[in-house]
Parts: sequence; structure tokens; C-alpha cells
Amino acid sequence: MDEIAKDRTLGVPRGLLRFLVLKMLSERPMAGSEIVEEIEAQTNGRWKPSPGSIYPLMAWMLKKGFTRELPKNPEGFKRYSFTLAGRGFFEKQIRLNRDFMRKMEFLTPILVGGLQMGPSIEKRTTIREPARRLLQAFLTITNNLEKLSAKDAAEITEALRDCSEKLAKIAQNSNMHNP
Repeated sequence: MDEIAKDRTLGVPRGLLRFLVLKMLSERPMAGSEIVEEIEAQTNGRWKPSPGSIYPLMAWMLKKGFTRELPKNPEGFKRYSFTLAGRGFFEKQIRLNRDFMRKMEFLTPILVGGLQMGPSIEKRTTIREPARRLLQAFLTITNNLEKLSAKDAAEITEALRDCSEKLAKIAQNSNMHNP
């Protein structure tokens, strides 16, 4: 593996690939190559799982009865779709992820505290508290999505859209690199 490829996968949590594949297959039937392309696109090219990690995972899910093979499409791709067992396994993974995220909320100050490192400490100090509050609010919302009304969800979407557009504009105006 070359240095760039190594850098692309540094920090990818164990089990994330399985979760992403399950999530993608819950949305629509896909081939392994489509999953690789989708992950690469979603990570802006920073992570492209290898066939050596995707195809054994797909075989494992097929063997466990979580997926089934669909007939090849005209392009010759084997696509996989969820079975009822696969949907149940995915729902269990979602519950485990929610429990994990709820337990991780206490780490928010430590995660945002990482903004304190390096040069420009004065600028980082002023950014730290609003960043901590934003991350804390986002985690609380994410962990309680089922409690949101449609109105709340629309307001959150609007607030996130506004915030992300403003931050992207600042980054662009400051000539910051956005991978």
C-alpha cells in the first residue's frame, strides 16, 4: 500500500465499513464496486475501500443470510439486496451505534479541546466554546431523532444549511483547502 493510500484509511474505525455497507444495502440493492465508488464519493476521495475488504464482507453477509444475490444486470454486475435477517441485523447495529453515541457525548469537551493545539491559540480559544456547544447540540439531536417533530427537523435543516454555507464561504474567502 502506498503512503497516500495509507493516509486515506488512517482513523477509519473498525466496523465502519460493515456499517456503511449495511446502510447502503438498506437503501437499495448494490454491487460491491458501486459500494466502493459510493464510499469514495462520500469521503471526497479520502477513503476507497479495497476489493479485498469489500468482497469478503459481501461474502460473509451472504453466508449469514443477511443478503441475497440478485440476477446479474445487463452490465454484468452482481447486486445484493437485504433479507429480513439483514434488516434485523442492521437495526441492531443502529441501536448499538446510538447507545455508543450516547455514551460518547461526555467526550465533547475533550474532542473540541483538540482545537486548542497548535499555533494561533487566541483564535482557537474564541472558537472553542461555540464549537463545543454546536457539537453537543448536534449529538443530542442525533441521539434523539425519533423525538423530533417535522417542524423541528425543518428548522434544524435550515440552521445547519445556513451554518455550513457561512463556514464554507469563510473557508473559501480565506483560501483554505477543502479536501
